Amino acid sequence: MQVMMNLVLLVQLVSAMAMIGLVLVQHGKGADMGASFGGGASGSLFGATGSANFLSRSTAVAASVFFVCTLALAYFGNIRASSHNEGSVLERAAAAASAPAASAPAAAQIPTAAPAVPAAASAPASK
Repeated sequence: MQVMMNLVLLVQLVSAMAMIGLVLVQHGKGADMGASFGGGASGSLFGATGSANFLSRSTAVAASVFFVCTLALAYFGNIRASSHNEGSVLERAAAAASAPAASAPAAAQIPTAAPAVPAAASAPASK
């Protein structure tokens, strides 16, 4: 199960980096192809309008992969949490806080203060 979670997490990170790169490469609506790549639009690698469709479709695919990986990680995390402990985080914290209170009578038997020393014995002798 841990290997599967690590694999899904790796795919999610790669898709996030791909989305960041694809969004940064895309040009806005007001910019033309020559401003982005420094050349004519018809001589580009994807044709006159091919790069916009290719980049937007690639971004949509990366976003879909990211979304599916996020759902898978949430599902795996929920399975792991429910199999280890029952109850919410607050219920587990309350149970942990009440556990030391149950052992308080045993701790009360241990003396915590030093016995009192008489004042006459601790004061230096005067002339």
